[in-house]
Amino acid sequence: MPFLDVAILPLRAVQAVFSIIVLGLTAYIIDAYRGPGSYDSWTPDSVDFMLFTSIWTLLAVAYLTLAPSRFPAAAHKFAIIGVEAVTMIFWFAAWVAVASWWGNVWHGAGHHPVWSSGVAAIIFSAFIWLAFVITTVVAALHVRRTSRNDTAPPPQMQGV
Repeated sequence: MPFLDVAILPLRAVQAVFSIIVLGLTAYIIDAYRGPGSYDSWTPDSVDFMLFTSIWTLLAVAYLTLAPSRFPAAAHKFAIIGVEAVTMIFWFAAWVAVASWWGNVWHGAGHHPVWSSGVAAIIFSAFIWLAFVITTVVAALHVRRTSRNDTAPPPQMQGV
């Protein structure tokens, strides 16, 4: 399946680069809420979750990229689809939660830098989610294609 490996690699790069961008944007938002000059030390839980998801994604992309080629024993097909699916669900939950909260709280904020950073984080998160939808579907198709479809009985043990 060398074609799929070559086709998935650019998506992995997009996932990693966009995750680093979201990491920076959410860190800026959290700093604006908690940093010097702020009146309280509270940040929205959804933004905190998006920060966690971006860090999780960097670890997941490292595993999904390196495990099949360098550590094949750690690259079981169900582990790969599990990491893909969990990360896809995390990104969906993160961008929907932040978008829902952002639209209600920052309505009419216009050109405020924190507002613009939040919108950018939401957009990049949606693109990361779409990239993980694609890679999760590819992983699911691989699991389906490599599943055991024969109904023949198992071979008899010899010499027992």
